[in-house]
Amino acid sequence: MAYDFDLFTIGAGSGGVASSRRAASYGARVAICEQGRVGGTCVLRGCIPKKLLVYAAHFTDEWQDAAGYGWHVAPPVHSWPELIAAKNKETTRLEGVYHKMLADAGAQLIEGHAKLIDAHTIEVNGKRLTSANILLAIGGHPVTPKIPGIEHVISSNEALDLPKLPRNIVIVGGGYIAVEFAGIFAGLGASVQMVIRGEELLNGFDDDVRIHLGREMRARGIAIHNRTEITAIKKQGANFSLATKAGGSLSADCVMYATGRLPNTTGMGLAEIGVALQPETGAIKVDDWSHTSVPNIYAIGDATDMLNLTPTAIAEGRALAETLFNNNPICARLEIVPTAVFSNPTIGTVGLTEAEARAQYAAIDVYRTVFRPLKNTLSGRAEKTLMKLVVDRASDKVLGAHMVGPDAPEIIGGLAIALTCGATKAQFDRTIGIHPTASEEFVTLRTKVPDLKAKAAE
Repeated sequence: MAYDFDLFTIGAGSGGVASSRRAASYGARVAICEQGRVGGTCVLRGCIPKKLLVYAAHFTDEWQDAAGYGWHVAPPVHSWPELIAAKNKETTRLEGVYHKMLADAGAQLIEGHAKLIDAHTIEVNGKRLTSANILLAIGGHPVTPKIPGIEHVISSNEALDLPKLPRNIVIVGGGYIAVEFAGIFAGLGASVQMVIRGEELLNGFDDDVRIHLGREMRARGIAIHNRTEITAIKKQGANFSLATKAGGSLSADCVMYATGRLPNTTGMGLAEIGVALQPETGAIKVDDWSHTSVPNIYAIGDATDMLNLTPTAIAEGRALAETLFNNNPICARLEIVPTAVFSNPTIGTVGLTEAEARAQYAAIDVYRTVFRPLKNTLSGRAEKTLMKLVVDRASDKVLGAHMVGPDAPEIIGGLAIALTCGATKAQFDRTIGIHPTASEEFVTLRTKVPDLKAKAAE
């Protein structure tokens, strides 16, 4: 059967664009369909605009620290509307870049909502098109609990376009989106309260990282209400009152929920044509090669709800294009994936946490240091940096590297190469660091943290 396209991609985010561009460059007839703006979560509602706001918030520290270095300046005044306008200008520019990349590669952009009719047929705006292969790169969206008054809250989407900076904001959630926006709003002058159901922030991260970040965020004036659950929200004039399960209440002029995201899989006809979905989340089930349960239909990125990171979606998309259209079968390897949290202070991490390593290996060694960065000695800032290595005792292989502090994502990005290559602690020790930098601490760690769990078991 002759099809209209060799590849029809639904979703023009980073993963979908990467796959479509590469497939088209190999001569495939490619269409990419998008019902909103081109660029997806990362470019329009996530990584890029959020980090631009993070940069803005960090300038507060620079002004505060300047006096310790002899600079005396008038108290700065920040304009939130100017920041948002500048951010919007940059995301619009990037959207234009994505449009050009697709056009230059020869991929056809189709605007509208796509629905699958069968394994090879897609309906867009009432028109039916066919394709030999279909790629689902449809991303995800924020979700909120069903409690009274939830209609009054904003998500991370709206937080990026607020008309004015809140004076007092409550952020419900303790994941990376929540802590990043807490740092943004606090850095720009808002009073910030966080509400989490657990004991510490950032479930799934190394425990030392979680505890250290919480301590430093509290030192910056951010209130963290742990073991707390919101049961109802009421609007009271210009403010909101939040009732807690324990019978208490909180007040704010803005309430943001960052309590999770779900894949955009509803209303697309996926289950009807046999695409298997996770019953709890609606995520698309895939194998290591991005195959769904339908042989010619593939899925990548947040729609699979595995590693919801832009670089992994891009890696999966490019691997698929190589496999299908360049006679070069590639499986995206996602065993060791570095990640960052652009909190204040920032986090960088790669590999196993201490808890994960203890569960998988007979014995491990942990190396950890907490120190005051050189920059803080003259500024007077008390904030400290945490660095940690997790090592398999039997093989000496470094299993995980974790950092909280300035430039953590940049430093961990380099260490990810070492862990991908299977570096040992001895090889770290033989590496000569750059002095004076924070990064040299990772190659000068010599003292093991006492293994209290092992001693307790003796």
